[in-house]
Parts: sequence; structure tokens; C-alpha cells
Amino acid sequence: MTSGLPVPSQAGHAGISSLIMDPECSQLLPALCSVLADPRQPVADDTCLEKLLDWFKTITEAGSSLLLLQENPCLLGLLCHVLKPQDLSPRVLAFSLRLAGMLAAQEDCFQYLQGDSSLFVASAAGQLLVHILGLSLQGPAEGHPGLQTGDWPVCAQKIVSHIEESLRSAATPQITQALNVLTTTFGHCHNPWTQVLWVRLSPLVACLLEKDPVPAAHSLVDLLLSVARSPVLSSSSCGLWETLAQTLSHLSPTQAGPLALGILKLQECPQALRAQAFAVLLQPLTCVLEATAQAPGLLDSLDGTGGASVTVDTLLPSKAACVGLLCRTLAHLELLQPLPQRPSPWPQAPLLGATVTILRLCSGSATPTSDAGGHLCAFLVGCVRVQRAALDFLGTLSQGTGPRELVTQVFAVLLEYLTSPDSSPTVLKKAFQATFRWLQSSPETPGCSDLDPHAQLFLRELLPVLPKRLCSPCWEVRDSGLEFLTQMIGRWGGQAGFRRALLASEAPELTEQLLRDPESYVRASAVAAMGQLSSQGLRVTPASPEHPGGQQKSLLAELLHILSTDSEGFPRRAVMHVFTQWLRDGHADVAGDTERFVARVLQVASQDLDWEVRAQGLELALVFLEQTLGRPSSHCPYAVTPPVAAPPSSLAQALRPLCRVQLFEFAFRALFDCDRPVAQKSCDLLLFLRAQTASYSGPQGSGSVPEVASVEAALQRWQAGDQGQPLGYLEPEVVVAVLRSMDLEGLRGALAESSDRVEKSPQSLLQDMLATVGALGEDEADCY
Repeated sequence: MTSGLPVPSQAGHAGISSLIMDPECSQLLPALCSVLADPRQPVADDTCLEKLLDWFKTITEAGSSLLLLQENPCLLGLLCHVLKPQDLSPRVLAFSLRLAGMLAAQEDCFQYLQGDSSLFVASAAGQLLVHILGLSLQGPAEGHPGLQTGDWPVCAQKIVSHIEESLRSAATPQITQALNVLTTTFGHCHNPWTQVLWVRLSPLVACLLEKDPVPAAHSLVDLLLSVARSPVLSSSSCGLWETLAQTLSHLSPTQAGPLALGILKLQECPQALRAQAFAVLLQPLTCVLEATAQAPGLLDSLDGTGGASVTVDTLLPSKAACVGLLCRTLAHLELLQPLPQRPSPWPQAPLLGATVTILRLCSGSATPTSDAGGHLCAFLVGCVRVQRAALDFLGTLSQGTGPRELVTQVFAVLLEYLTSPDSSPTVLKKAFQATFRWLQSSPETPGCSDLDPHAQLFLRELLPVLPKRLCSPCWEVRDSGLEFLTQMIGRWGGQAGFRRALLASEAPELTEQLLRDPESYVRASAVAAMGQLSSQGLRVTPASPEHPGGQQKSLLAELLHILSTDSEGFPRRAVMHVFTQWLRDGHADVAGDTERFVARVLQVASQDLDWEVRAQGLELALVFLEQTLGRPSSHCPYAVTPPVAAPPSSLAQALRPLCRVQLFEFAFRALFDCDRPVAQKSCDLLLFLRAQTASYSGPQGSGSVPEVASVEAALQRWQAGDQGQPLGYLEPEVVVAVLRSMDLEGLRGALAESSDRVEKSPQSLLQDMLATVGALGEDEADCY
């Protein structure tokens, strides 16, 4: 030992340590402290330290930290030691700072607020101050809410003074750190003393607005919104709303946008401030409408929100500023639109008009009539970032209504993007998504659920273009086209107008060809689309425009081939989803010989290396089980009102098809699957089945079946990892007896416990940390 730090003896762990640590942990702790305190023993795995922090945090929250320190003084000395070496990584320093804060350690860590280049250290230092401040005020300030800062404990006064000095500093990093500390304080502490703190510090915060430019504007916005969300401060008369209004008028449009959005998301806020915030948020779109000489009614709607007029040259002076501000504005409005506290009335029409105009400026189809409009067009033409943001917002606006002429413009600009060869793959994907949302929101024809005439006209223009996208050399475009087609078939596959338009295109034939696409994502999307086409009777062949029933078997065979041979997991998962849906819906091919279908699928799925395929096999098995027993599994076996059990005679007959398809062998093997989600799903299925067979008794009684012992022995071997011989056909009474003998509840409880219970246990972490420096024997290191 070169550091001279005290190392606790074995006897030092007899008290609180034995209550919060296993005996094994108590034995490992001295060695860990020795390793960490010795500069010759670097610990390479910083993650271990961060995991150990979570353990100490739990101890601190339980109020045991001081006793732990008393019995293990090396911990506090260790923290002070680890804070000093310069060769430790920032994450190790961050760990030390955070742990020191949780243990209310020494106050000389204030220096870490000053100019440290590591974000880990800076963040941890701020959390340290907040934690110490909260701990120091738990007693006196809570008992006397009127207590002023001058009467606070010395530790708290020092922290407040340090924050004041930082706010007065000319260095932006110091101001940022101080603002971040206050943001964390008001976000996590809602005691009366926070009002006293804000009253003292708010003048210094307001003084920041007098500087040009406003320093640390992002952190200032975070602080003000944290204060506004505080239940203690938002309901008090501490000048908060005035400060927010002043800040909105002092920040640049880019800086003010997040503050405006935050204000509009508040549950309680003065109406005048909400109007000011909405005007700030709408300024960029107002400029777009103004620069492109849009209809006066649209411009008046946005100007009526109360904001001061700002010219395009001022608000959007350069391409970078224009692109950045428009993207942020559209994203903010997209977040605001679905909220119940959004401004009312909501300017749906001008927002639609502005968004369509932006998309046309980006595509180059707009015809500017002013110099400002020409500048905007030059900035935005071909800009993928703005196109993506505008299409996202346009899709969100589909939740509202708009004038028919504007809705027509929406479909026109969407068709323009979907047909343009210049649309990038990501833009096309978002155009498809926005198109589907607008088609969904179109008013249906009275008396039927078909698309309205305007939407049908749009679809007749779009569907001939879809095959071109399905033949694109870019796999992302093919994939997006297939996803759109699948959504459309699922929504309107049964409607005559859509069916005619789809069958008039080449999309169904091309979709089937894409089952053999070289890209696995595309094959998976093609599987999903073909599943929908087949379910709706829309699969076509050269010999039959709308299939005769016999043509469907080739698709079933092809999907089984994909499930058995495809080298990638995504297509195989897609096949399992299609097969499960076919079984659930009574698809013609499945209904013809359901048992044979289920048996073949389960046999293939059981051998798949992808756990999601196996899990979906259990979902298919559950659907078959429900259909065979004649009731769903929505009831939990432990529900207050359990499902009604079937009569024994009919139940025995119902179990035989399950036995013939070897569903139980599939489920029993899955019960011991190495992937926990599969085992959990199997356990739930078997618990449901056991509840359904509660009244069943075989001819000889459940305990006298000779095959039961053989099955139980096989299950024990499977659990041990030896899954060799299959069970073969099982009689219903054997299945019931085995189910009753198994502790499925205990197994489900064990599966519900995350593996983190072992991986993140104190003993495991201590072993990991010691293993990194070779302090453990070869066989002692934890497997995680």
C-alpha cells in the first residue's frame, strides 16, 4: 500500500454491513478498497464502478450510508483519494463525485464546477451540489418554511454563494454549470425552501438577459421551464411569468423556440404569455407565407396570434439558419398539435398552407413572386432535412380538418413527392407515411367504408406509380413501398374501389417477386404484403386475375420454404406473423387441414435459432389451443373470475388434436429455452391450459398413468440441457398429469426475476472489479 488509506478489517463488517451486504460481500469489500486505493492497480472496467454506484444509491436512500461509513471508514477516504489522480478516466471521476454526493461527502468538490472539460465530471459535480444542498436543508428549512437563506446551514450557504458567484461570472462555462445545478434543484426538490432560493437568485438570472448575446441560453431555457413546472414556484407570486415573457423577447428565434414550446405545454399559464409563446413559435411559418404571397386569409390567421412582424431577412438570414429554424419549428409544432393544452383555436388552415408551401419550395415547384421568396427557394430547394420535417408535420396535421382546396393541395404535393425521381429514400418513406395518414382521415362515402371520391381519384393516380418504387434499385425504397402497400391492403383491401385500382396495377405480381429479393428487410416486407394480399383474395397470377382457391397453396409452400431456409431472421419472423394471422382469421389454406398446417409450422419453428421465431411459434400454438378449446386465454389463471372449465368428456376430445400436432412437446421444450421471453411465453401458455383442465380426470386418475414418470424424467433432462429424444405422441391424461405435477407458478416467478438480479448484485460487481486486476482466483470471477 502506497496511499496510506485505512483498510477495514474483517471484524469491521459485523454491523450495518452485514444487514445490507451478504457475508461474501463483506469479505470482498476490504480487498476492493485496497485495489481502488492503490495507484499501481488500475481498474479498467469503469462500468463496474457505475453499477456499484447504483448499489450505494440504494443504501443511501435507505438511510444507511452514515452507518456504513462509520463501519467502513476506508470508503470516505477512498472517495477523496480517487478524486485526485489525473490518470483516471472521466467516468471514474464522475462515479466518485456522484458517490460522494450521495454520501454527503466533503465540500471541496466545488472546484469541479470550474472548467472541467469532461461532461461526466461536470454533470456529476452538479448532482453532488444538489444532493448536498437537499440533504442539508431536510431538517431546518422544511420545519420553518419562512427561514431565509441567511439562516440556512453553513453548507447550504456556501453552495448558494458559489452559485451566485458563478452567475455573476463573465465565463459562459461557469454560468452554464450554475444554471444546470439550479435546473436539477428545482426539478427534483419541491420543498418550500426552493421558493426562498428562487427569490434570492432570480434577479441574477434576469440579469443574464441584459447581456448580448445571452450567455448559456439553452441552459437558461431549461432552468426557467424547470421552475415553471415546479408546483411550489408556479403557484407563487415570485415574478416567474414576467421573467418568462422577458426571456421570450430577448432570445433569438432559434433559442426561443424550445422555451415557447415548453410554455405552451404547461398545464397552468397566463393566457397572455401563451399567446406570446405561440406567436414566437409561428414566426418562421408566418415569414414563409409572407415571402410567397399566400392568400391573405392564411397570413392574417397567423398574424392574429399577437406576434410582432419580423422580416424574412431578419429571421432566416442564411441557409443554415433557415434550415435549422424551420426544422425545429416544424418539430415543435408536431409535438404540440396532439396535446389537449394546445392553443385554441388551432390555426389548421394556415399551418397546412405553410407546410405545403415549404414542401413546394423544397421540391422547386413553387414560383416565388418576391425577392424574399426567391431567397427562401434558393435556401430550401433539395433540402432533405426540411422535407423530412415538413412531411412529418403534414402527417400529424391529418388529425384535423381543413378546407377542401387545401386538402386537394395536400394530396397534390404528396403525389408530387411520391412520383418525383429526386425524392430521397428517407423522404419517400415519410411521404408514404403521410399519405396513409391522410387517406385514413379522408371522409368515408355515406353508407359504406370505402374511400371518398377525391381520395379514390388520388389513389388511381398513385397506384400506377407504386410498381416503379417496387422496382427501385434502392432497397429502402422497395421496402417503403411494400410497407405502404401492406397498410393500404389491411385498411381497404375489402373495398371495391381500392381492389379495382390495385388489380389494375402490377403491384401484386411485383410483390410476389420480391419474396426472393436479395435484401432481407425487403423479403420480410414482401412476406407481410403477400400475407395480406392472400387474405383479401388479391393475389393474382397470369392465368387468373383474381385467384381461384387452388392457387393459394403455392404461396403457403413458398412461405414454408422461407421459414425453413432463409438465412436471415427478419423474413422468418414475418412468415410466423403471417401464419399466426392466417390461423386466427381462418384462411382457406389453413382451414383445409389445420392440424397438418400447425404441426408443420411448429416443427420448423422449434428448430429455429431465432428466439423471436420460437416465441411467435408459441403465439401460433396459443391461437390453435384457444380455437380447439373454444375460448380465449385473455383470463389470467389467477384472475378473480377464472374461466369456466369444460366438461371432462369434451375436454379429452379437445386435447387430442393438441397432442397430435405435438403442441405439448413444443411448449415443454420452450419452457426450458435459453431465451427468457420464450420460456415465459411457454409458461403462460401451460398455466392457461392447466387452468382449463382443472376438472379433467383420466380413466385411471391423474396419478396412476405409467408414462408420466418417463415424461417427467425427460423434462428434467431437458432442463439440464440435454434435449435429445423427443416425447412423441402423448395421451391427454399424461399431459394433464404432467401439468399438475409441475411447479409452473414457481418457474414463472423465477423467470420474472431479471437476470440483473444476479448480474447487478453487490457480490457480482465486487467480483467483477477485483477480477479486472487479477485479485481473484481463476474460478472466482463472476460469469457476467
